Amino acid sequence: MNKSESKYFNTAVRFDKALLFLLEKKPFEYITISEICEKAGVNRSTFYLHYENTRDLLKETIDYVLDSFTSYFDVDTENITSGFKNCDLQELNYIDDKYLHPYLLFIKENRRVFFAVLSQPVTFDSNNIFQRLFDNIFNPILDRFHYPREEQNYVMMFYLNGITAIITEWLKDDCKKSIKEISNIIRYCIFGRE
Repeated sequence: MNKSESKYFNTAVRFDKALLFLLEKKPFEYITISEICEKAGVNRSTFYLHYENTRDLLKETIDYVLDSFTSYFDVDTENITSGFKNCDLQELNYIDDKYLHPYLLFIKENRRVFFAVLSQPVTFDSNNIFQRLFDNIFNPILDRFHYPREEQNYVMMFYLNGITAIITEWLKDDCKKSIKEISNIIRYCIFGRE
C-alpha cells in the first residue's frame, strides 16, 4: 500500500469509527454528515471524496465490522468453508464454546452496533448479511448432514431466530449476563440441559 492509499484507508477507518460511535447515541436516520465529519475530525469535502451519502458510509462500515468479526476466532477463517467437505461431522457443531464465546464477545464489544442492526434490520440490510452466512457457512454444513435443500432454510431460520432472540434479550439488558451464561442458555435451548 502506497502513502496515498494508506491515507485514504486511514480516513475511511476514521469515518467508520465515527459512524459506529454515533450509532451508539442515536438511530442512523438522524445522523448527519456534519456530525460524522466532526467526530472523524475531517471536513465535508473529504467525506464526499469517499462517499456519495451516509448510506454509502453505512455499507462500508458494516463491511468494516464484519471483517473485524473473523479476528475474534482462533481458527483459519479464510479456509473454513473448504474444510466443511472433508472434516468429521462432529467438527461441524458450532454451538460450543470454541465458536460461541468469540461470537458473543464480538457482539458484546460491539453491542450498540448490534442493537442498532437488530432494531433496524432494513436500514442495515440484514437480509444480505444473513444470505452471505447461508451461502458460505450454513448451507454447506446442512449439505453434509444431508438436509434436503428445500428444508435448509426452515432449519436455519429455527436456529438463527432462536439465537437472535436470546442475543436481543442480552443486548436489551446491556450484556449484563456473562458470555458463559449466554453460551449455556443457547446450548440448553438447542440440546437441553445435561
